[in-house]
Amino acid sequence: MGKADKVLRVLLVEDSVEDAEQVISLLRNAGIAVRPNRVEDAEQLKEALESGSTDIVLLSPRAKKLNLTDTAGIVQRSGKDMSLIQLVDSVTQDAVLKAMREGARDIALRTTPDHLQTVVLREFENLSTRRALRRMEAAWRESERRAHSLLGSSRDPIAYVHEGMHVYANKAYLEMFGFEDFDEIEGLAILDLITSGDAEKFRNVLRMQSKGEKPPEKLDVHAKRADGSTFEAIMELSEASIEGEPATQIIFRQQTLGTELAEQLDALKRQDLVTGLYNRQYFMGELDKAIASANSGKIDQAVLYIEIDNYRKVLDQVGVGGADLLLGDVASMLKELIAPPNDLVARFADHTFTAVLSGRPHEACVQMAEQIRKRFEERIFDVGKRSVSLNASVGVCLLTEKVSGSQMVLEKANEACRTAEAEGGNRVATFDPAAQDKADAAKDREWLDTIKNALVKDGFILFYQPIVSLQGHEGEFYEVLLRMQGPKGEIMPGQFLPIAERFGLLPQIDRWVIEHVLQILQERMKQGRLTTFFIKLTPQAIDDGTLLPWLAQQLKNARVPGDRLVFEMPESKVVTHLKQAKFFQKGLEQLKCGFALEQFGSGLNSFQLLKHVGANYVKLDRTFMADLAKSAENQAKIKDLCEQSRAFGRMTVAEFVEDAASMSILFSVGVNFVQGNFLQEPEKVMSYDFG
Repeated sequence: MGKADKVLRVLLVEDSVEDAEQVISLLRNAGIAVRPNRVEDAEQLKEALESGSTDIVLLSPRAKKLNLTDTAGIVQRSGKDMSLIQLVDSVTQDAVLKAMREGARDIALRTTPDHLQTVVLREFENLSTRRALRRMEAAWRESERRAHSLLGSSRDPIAYVHEGMHVYANKAYLEMFGFEDFDEIEGLAILDLITSGDAEKFRNVLRMQSKGEKPPEKLDVHAKRADGSTFEAIMELSEASIEGEPATQIIFRQQTLGTELAEQLDALKRQDLVTGLYNRQYFMGELDKAIASANSGKIDQAVLYIEIDNYRKVLDQVGVGGADLLLGDVASMLKELIAPPNDLVARFADHTFTAVLSGRPHEACVQMAEQIRKRFEERIFDVGKRSVSLNASVGVCLLTEKVSGSQMVLEKANEACRTAEAEGGNRVATFDPAAQDKADAAKDREWLDTIKNALVKDGFILFYQPIVSLQGHEGEFYEVLLRMQGPKGEIMPGQFLPIAERFGLLPQIDRWVIEHVLQILQERMKQGRLTTFFIKLTPQAIDDGTLLPWLAQQLKNARVPGDRLVFEMPESKVVTHLKQAKFFQKGLEQLKCGFALEQFGSGLNSFQLLKHVGANYVKLDRTFMADLAKSAENQAKIKDLCEQSRAFGRMTVAEFVEDAASMSILFSVGVNFVQGNFLQEPEKVMSYDFG
């Protein structure tokens, strides 16, 4: 999905703002980026559908002015593709059937968050798939139009045949058979252009196709022109479509070479000259066919990715000339194990071989991979006067209905091969979704140990990103961003915080950050620098009754003023925990600490929230920054948010600023502060020049 497709535009038919906010919050808790709107009656619904884009309409069971039938009618008459979901408090079989009959795609239990989130996510994915399909169909139609244009000018004689009858023929084809216009051949049976002696060959092809079998790639025939003269030809057949209908594409090639020589030349096109195996291009075509059959339910296939482990070392021993001889011997060995008609093997790269196995269960495919590995291990290869041994790592990707394309399959097979190499080589590794789940659980345990170790041994790192005033505010402002030191560099919080949350470690992480910020603040004060730090709190902090007393004691011990700290909390979290948020903000106020609402403006009525929670700053939702210079809608929204924020006496912060054009717009609409990589990326040292 593109950027625009990742934001879910939800329209709620709901009388209560509070109930609507609760639904939106549940969706955001599932990691869904939501841009909501709310209506109460038919006129508002029509206006909302006409004026903007909507992905999903959620109809509340408590909506008094609109029922499901009327809502479904308005949605249908809008002519737009969107999903209508009926929210319910309880579910019965009759209720489901009734909702479906009246136009809902599904019902969702608003009292069961998991069910609501699952239904909405599924419908959003379905909608995204439908939109992607329409884009692909449009692209396909354009491709077909261009293909027909190319066919018309092609020098190859090409025709399309449906159920044995001509439905298309290009100029070269008409000239070959002595016709002046397609009208003379339209509807003519292809058998009429084949001599009676070879007609049965083509009838067999038609019988194969009627059974759903693929036609042979080539067929030698004697063809017959309109004047009755004949010539030897090779028919190249392939499955195709024309104007959405299945067809067979036929290319007639008049034989100017002997049949045997023509076959040899054709074989060379598919062959790697060094090894005699199939080449990469031919393998990719066969892989596409295997994936297509897997998508149709065929479950007895796998792809092998075979790489010689110690090849560079052996290359130094045998030289470049000897390497070709060695690869030829390896190819001969592989052909003994991987043979037609079910299997094929190819040289994919320098010392990499790939294979498609078919007609055997997945377990047998893995056994074949092990057999190949073992054969490498046991074989001694003679190259000139030298004898060398080789080991190989083999990656296996099992083909199932869910594989999405040749690129994905090769990536997974290559990934499995790299895993085998990383474990010492000379082994087989398999990409298997079921085994992946167990591996994920083991990784979680490793993450837990790493996080605990970071808490004890100061394994976390603080980065700082400047927040720059556009309105002349005095002092230096930085947002504090957390990273964790890993064996290969810094680890982003999105990787370790979810695990920390599952194991109840977020309160300890919050405290670690605050303690270290207070230490930095002490040093800045000694240097005479007026610095304010914005600190992101984890979502659970608002429910932590011990945090405020602990913070008060830390401020006292550090002897620093609370007004140098601003604590941030997402708007969606505050809305659904309003009572706790009010208490928390009041506590911060007593400590002279500031409070900021993140992702502001993404709710149904964000400014209503400011009447209850005294936030000093509002950090505008990042979705408003997307293509800001080109989006009049986002510019208008930010301007409105700034005007209303000023009326409430709140300061605005625009995050994720990436270009000068956005800076200019933000200044013109009255944003107080800006932050983003355009100004400075997060760094370990506070080096920004605020002067």
